[in-house]
Amino acid sequence: MAWFLRKKKNIITSIRERKNFPKGLWYRSPSGKIIDVEKLKKNSYVNPEDGYHVRIHSKEYFEILFDDGKFLEMNVKMTSKDPIKWVDCKKYTDRIKEAIKRTNLYDSIRTGVGKMKGIDLVISCMDFSFIGGSMGSVVGEKISRAIKYCIEKKLPYILISKSGGARIMESSFSLMQMAKTIARLTQLRDARIPYISVLTDPTTGGVTASYALLGDINIAEPGALIGFAGPRVIRETIGRDLPKGFQTAEFLLEHGFIDLISSRTELKKNISNLISMMI
Repeated sequence: MAWFLRKKKNIITSIRERKNFPKGLWYRSPSGKIIDVEKLKKNSYVNPEDGYHVRIHSKEYFEILFDDGKFLEMNVKMTSKDPIKWVDCKKYTDRIKEAIKRTNLYDSIRTGVGKMKGIDLVISCMDFSFIGGSMGSVVGEKISRAIKYCIEKKLPYILISKSGGARIMESSFSLMQMAKTIARLTQLRDARIPYISVLTDPTTGGVTASYALLGDINIAEPGALIGFAGPRVIRETIGRDLPKGFQTAEFLLEHGFIDLISSRTELKKNISNLISMMI
């Protein structure tokens, strides 16, 4: 029996024969390559057809990097205040509340303590979904506390950056986090404890100008946008066209700004091997 009934000029599908296909089963990369979502997840959210790295959150990075996805999170409910009483089209306090409700995060960075290939370490991971992964006072404080913990316990430190830069709603309080985190990283270096920085898409602004490029080893994911100001701003400032591939991970590797480009599928292995050599 035919699965459809033709009536006049319209095709009417029998209710019993209709198929309800769940949404979200497939992912299409920018190049048009399609992959099953479950296969994508098993491949660390990297499309094997073209190597495209899907943007993921701190939750997924922790699942990929920590052994069995197990870790203890530090300073979970630390939230930003409103030091300058910022208001644009809405209050900063309202933006914070909305971001918390939408993302189930308390700010744009999380810190976990766990094991990677049996090695005890600390991982901080930024989350772009929370106000563009912007760096505010909470980000600086969480990084500072994570580094202090690493010094006390003599644990390697991994920091995964994904950010639009400093959080304008906190003005100079945000910019102060650049100096604050750099000072802590200096203490980590003096304690001879490894620090590996992982730059993902995008890593920009004050984050790039501070802790993101200060790792003992700086690793980037393929194709990641990494830079300080945006390409349009730079082009207008210098009055000339920018080189092809400018501000990509590949361009930065070629010019000595980063040490390694690693596929996310190899990230855990590469980090653990580097740490094993460094300690």
